[in-house]
Amino acid sequence: MNKKDAKHSNSEDSKLFRDAVRDAKPIAGPNRHHSLPKPRKALARARRADEQAVLTESLRDPLVSTDIETGEELLFRSPGLSPKRWRDLRRGRIAVQAHIDLHGLTRNEARTQLHLFIAESTTAGKRCVRIVHGKGRGSGDRGPVLKTGVNEWLRNWNQVMAFCSARPTDGGTGAVYVLLRANSPRQHS
Repeated sequence: MNKKDAKHSNSEDSKLFRDAVRDAKPIAGPNRHHSLPKPRKALARARRADEQAVLTESLRDPLVSTDIETGEELLFRSPGLSPKRWRDLRRGRIAVQAHIDLHGLTRNEARTQLHLFIAESTTAGKRCVRIVHGKGRGSGDRGPVLKTGVNEWLRNWNQVMAFCSARPTDGGTGAVYVLLRANSPRQHS
């Protein structure tokens, strides 16, 4: 086929494609894919407000454990999960289908973004996701704020069957693999 024929063929293909999609309309509503906004960098001027928000939320939402350390492994397994599936999750043998990085977010922002991410992942039929929460080294005396929050929130959301700290190559104790239930009802806020 020479260049002229190829060009003619491409324009015919383009016309056929345009004709085929002429009546197509953009998807609206809950089936439309929404990208999560990129986390903003922490600003020093917002530090006092962030610390106040963490204090306020800590008084409102009791933590599962206030003794979580920077390098401590997180583990949660709901009843009914087979030992083989649990072992595969802990060894990183289940394909991660999506991930989110919560670095740089306040506790409230992280909870909101994580809630949306879990809901969207469940709706999309994803079974295993990875959440990067960090190890909490920048949290000072407060301990790992996001890591503690992720541990608490995931234990209380119906979509979550199990979670565990990731392999070192995927973030180690600064991230978790999360096994989601298939077609579960919306989670608690």
